[in-house]
Amino acid sequence: MTSANSHFALSRSELARLIDQTLLKPEATPEDIKSLCRQAKQYGFATVCINPCYVEIARNELINSLTSVCTVIGFPLGASASTVKAAEAAAAVRAGAAEIDVVMNIGYFKGGFLNNVLDDLNGVIKAARQVKQNTVVKVILETCLLNDREKFEACRLAVTAGANFVKTSTGWDKGGATVADVALLKQATGSGVKVKASGGIRNTATALAMIEAGASRLGTSSGIAILDKV
Repeated sequence: MTSANSHFALSRSELARLIDQTLLKPEATPEDIKSLCRQAKQYGFATVCINPCYVEIARNELINSLTSVCTVIGFPLGASASTVKAAEAAAAVRAGAAEIDVVMNIGYFKGGFLNNVLDDLNGVIKAARQVKQNTVVKVILETCLLNDREKFEACRLAVTAGANFVKTSTGWDKGGATVADVALLKQATGSGVKVKASGGIRNTATALAMIEAGASRLGTSSGIAILDKV
C-alpha cells in the first residue's frame, strides 16, 4: 500500500503496528475499554492508550495478544506535583502498562524552570523503570504551545531524561500534530529517540504523511477508520 505522494509502502498489518488506538474520553466506561481492547486485538494495533484507572482491565483483556497497554501520566495538563506523577507512573506499570505517555510540565518549561522540568521527567521515568526496566516512555510536548526553538529545547530535555519517544500533543489543547512538527521533532531527537504524532490524525492520508515525516507511532482514536481505507 502506497499513498499517492509516498516514497514507501506499508501493508495494513504494518500500519496497524504503528498505531496506539486511543480512548481517553472522560465518559469512557469499563465496557468501552473492553470493546476497545477486543478491536485492538482484531486489528493488531501496537497498543491501546487509555486512562490509568483502566490499565488493569486492559491488561486482562489483552493477555496473549500482540497489543500492549499504554497509559497517560499527568494528563492532560502535565501540572500535577512531580511526586504524584512519579507515583502514578509506578502504579500504572505495576497494574500492567508497558508504555507510558507523560505530559511535560509546560508551565515550568515556558517559565524557564528547565531544571524542574528535567527533574519532573527524571522522577517519572525512574519510578516507572524501577517497577519494569524496559518500560517505554513517551514525553508529550504539546507542540501547539511552543515555538520552534522551544520544541528543540523540549526535545533535548526529553532525550536527557531517557525518553524513548517525544510526542507532539495531548489532543486536548488548541492544536494537534502537524507534518512540520513531526519533521522538526525527528530532526531534534536524532536516531536514538522516536517521534509519536498525536492529535487530529483521522484518515489514512494524514497517517501516512506523519509517518513519512518521521513518526514511528501514531496516537489516534480513528485507527479502525484509517486501516479500513487501506
